[in-house]
Amino acid sequence: RPVLAAYLEPEEVRLLLAKPDASSPSGLRDLALLLLLYNTGARVGEALAVRPDDMCLVPPRHVRLHGKGGKDRICPLWKETAGAIDRLLGFNPAQSASLVFRNARGEPLSRDGVSYLLGKYLRLCRAEIPTLAQRRITPHSLRHSCAVALLQAGVDLTVIRDYLGHASVATTSRYVATNLNMKRTALEAF
Repeated sequence: RPVLAAYLEPEEVRLLLAKPDASSPSGLRDLALLLLLYNTGARVGEALAVRPDDMCLVPPRHVRLHGKGGKDRICPLWKETAGAIDRLLGFNPAQSASLVFRNARGEPLSRDGVSYLLGKYLRLCRAEIPTLAQRRITPHSLRHSCAVALLQAGVDLTVIRDYLGHASVATTSRYVATNLNMKRTALEAF
């Protein structure tokens, strides 16, 4: 029996993205990171490896992600994602040749740091969506959330496969089984 991927619905992601205080450097970093993870469906390691040189923050906005097996892929960036990253880099211009996402001590942000930050914002969201407390949402869940949102938008599985950097469309097709809303819609249409 396949394990269903944990993901957030688009309205849950919108609430999550509203929680970081983008007026502070750490809140802006958190917002930029969450936006990048959701916007691109990046694996946490891919997002943490992003350097300013990997991005184009003006149209056509995009990021080069260094994926599994040494395979790079280019993903488009939303204007909001590019803007948050641009503002983040503006707080520390010396960072231009370094990793984009750093902790409070200026060291590279770790996977555990990303988990901590996501957990912090999810706790804030639980006041408005109490059911989040019963779900195991991890940073990788934002990758799943991206895939499900693309699927809900009608994007073809082969395009989603390339977007996420999957080697096989079979890996991507598990999102069809995971998406309860699409199943409900199909049932209602039937």
